[in-house]
Order: sequence, then structure tokens, then C-alpha cells
Amino acid sequence: MVNAPLSLRLAAWLAALEAPAIPEPQRALARLRLLDTAGLLLGAAASPPAVIVRAQAQRGSAGGRSSAVGCAVALRPEWAALANGVIAHSLDYDDTFPQSVVHPGSVVVPVALALAEELGAAACELLVAVVGGYEIAARLARAGGTAFHARGFHASGIFAPVVAAYTAARLMRLPAEQMAGAGGLAASMAGGLLAFTADGAWSKWLHLGWGGFGGIVAAALARDGFRGPMGALDGRFNLYAAFIGDGAMLEGADAALGAEWAGDTALFKYYPCAHVIQPYIDIALALRRAHAIEPGAVRGVRCHVAPWAVPIVCEPADAKIEPKAQVEAIASLRYNVALAICDGAAGIEALAPENWRRTDVGALSRATEYVVDPALAGFAARLELVLRDGRRFEQEGEASTVDPTRLAEKFRALAGRALPAEGVAALERAVADFAAPTIGAWLRRAH
Repeated sequence: MVNAPLSLRLAAWLAALEAPAIPEPQRALARLRLLDTAGLLLGAAASPPAVIVRAQAQRGSAGGRSSAVGCAVALRPEWAALANGVIAHSLDYDDTFPQSVVHPGSVVVPVALALAEELGAAACELLVAVVGGYEIAARLARAGGTAFHARGFHASGIFAPVVAAYTAARLMRLPAEQMAGAGGLAASMAGGLLAFTADGAWSKWLHLGWGGFGGIVAAALARDGFRGPMGALDGRFNLYAAFIGDGAMLEGADAALGAEWAGDTALFKYYPCAHVIQPYIDIALALRRAHAIEPGAVRGVRCHVAPWAVPIVCEPADAKIEPKAQVEAIASLRYNVALAICDGAAGIEALAPENWRRTDVGALSRATEYVVDPALAGFAARLELVLRDGRRFEQEGEASTVDPTRLAEKFRALAGRALPAEGVAALERAVADFAAPTIGAWLRRAH
């Protein structure tokens, strides 16, 4: 299959993947992926975007056995994936591939849960779908790097339908040719503009839910014989060429599948903001603790930033200094660093409008500047604190690695916003067992 299209080579691997072939470290990561996404769903279950998309899903769905968070009735899987994908991404607290800034969890997990419920899939099938979906997402996203963002596209929205199609097709047990066809159909659904960065619009969140919806529909069409193009990933007029020209790095996209696991490179978030901001918060909090720095003692902050991240988290300056919408707060380096220094902590409170309007946070945000640093790549960061007494502290850092204890604490804090303590504990056990029906039942009970 060396000369076969990339879409077919990926499909052949995923169609043949079975649970016994998945190493224990990947199983453990899959549990954390499920747990993290379940917490995000519950943490945002009562938010305005959740209310709107859930109502739309109920209007559009007729029958089905899949669960959307906070929805008492069962839905068709594509509608459940739409609702849960939007809601899971709406806090911007979901995991990210550092090489591409693509968010896999809010696509793979909602799609896998929806289809596992609809089809009555065994726990081992849910495991395979999550691990396999992450692997496909990692390899496709890695080939694009940050080139999509540079052209004004939201890379997560570009890859969401394709990744969803492969994930759905694996749960449907489609043969490799149909699975590749599903991916080809979904590639024509790829899209997503960074236009939301200008005014705090909610289209960013829609990209992932819409991708989940489209991917499931594409897999269902392919199952019924609707043909999709095999060359959508590396043939003439392929997805990468259409969006970024010659910038794709497709060579080796399917190398060592099943031996090397690229899916485990997706980094979890510990703060509700853009992933590139995370290490700056870590550094700010570490310096504050190490030197017993009081907020009033800080004269200014300088953040060294990778060039690709500037238009996302540093500009336009007015929106980043004083955010007026949740999307702006999530994507503001200045605001999040200033809030962390002022409060000595960074949590879900960062999304509260009352914090956007605080005078102390605003003053420090205005005293925070950025410097473009071409030496930085991915989620690498460097931050300087300048104190009023003349002292200066500087530290470099990367995004935090996997910490199961912190992730469990994050899940419990978010889940506790929508479920009683016994429900939080029961859901945690269900996730550990990959028990899709029980997970869905608790998501439906969210208030």
C-alpha cells in the first residue's frame, strides 16, 4: 500500500486497529482525554452558547440514542456531536497539539461518545475510537504546522470534519476504502476563519461542533455507498494545497503507525485560555511565589512571543488590554498574565466579566508588553517581571506536561458546577471503564 493515497493508508491502519494492540500508556491517556472533555462539557453546560446549541440540536434531531450535556432527551449522534463539540470547546480549556494549535479532544471525544451510544459499542470500541481518532488528528495536523493560522484559518475547523469522519467510521466498522472515502467527503467540509478574533464572536466554537456533525454524516454516506475522493489529502486539489499552497509537510504522515504514537503529543490545559498563554501564566505564578511578589510591586511585564502567536493573543491591542467578550479574554496574553499576577491563581474565574473590568487587572494589563521573538516556537515562552524597586526577574518555560492529579482536580471542579458530588464520582468511574451509556446518562443529568 506504499503508493496508495494517504487517506487510504491511514484508513487501513485504523480499520485494523484493535484494543489489544493499544499500549497501556495510550489507554491511560485515553481515559484522561475522556475525563477532561467530560469535565469541560459539564463546566459549560449552563453557558449561553450551550443553551442555544442544545436547543438547536433538539429541534434538528428526530430519534436517536446519543446524549448531549444538559439535554434530557436522546438525540441523533450527529446532533449530539454538534452540541457537545461546541460546548466542550467554548471554555477554550481543551487540549491542543503544540505543532499545529489544533484542538483534538472537542472533536474526537464528542463524536466517539455519540456513536458509541448510538451503536451500543463495547468499551473496547470506544477506547479504539478515541486513541485512533487522536492519532489521525495528530498526523494530519502536524503536516500543516501553523501555516493555516498564518493564512487566517482556524486549523481546528479545517481538520475537525476529517478527524470526525475517521473516528465515526471506525466505530461504524467501515472497511478501509469506505473510511477513506468518508475522510474525502469530510475534507470538502473543511473550513473556519479566524474572523472571530476581531470581535469576540462565537464562530470559533462552532467550528469543532460543526466538524463533528459533518464527519458523522460523511461516514454514514460512505457506509451507504456515497463515494468520496481518495486524493483529498495528497492528490490533485488536496486540502493542504487548497488552503496553504505548498506549505504542507506530508512526507512521513503515516510513518510507524502503531509503533510511534503521535496522538500523545496533545497537551492538556490547566487554565481556560489559549494554549500559547499557558506557560506565561505558569512563569508568572512561579516568579510571584518564589520571590513573594505583591501585585502592587510590579512596574511592568514583558512577554517574549513566537511570531505566529502575535495576531492570536497579542493583537489587536485594545481588545487584548481590556477584553469585552469571552473570546477576547480567552485569547488575551496581557489580560491573563495580569490577572494571574494580581490574584496569585488562574482558574475559571478568568472568564467572568467582572474580572475583565477590574481596575488593578486593567492597570497591569496596560503595563504588559510583548516582544516578537523568532527563536521561540510552539508553546515556548519567556517572561520578564520588572519591579518598582528596580529588581528584574526573567524565566523561560514550556506548556505543562501531563499531570493526572491536576487533571482530576480540574475535572472535579468543572463537573461540580453541574452535578452533585455522587454524580461527579460516578462519572469518574464510568470514564475509567469507558462505559459510554453511563457517561451519557450523567451528562444528560447536568443542570
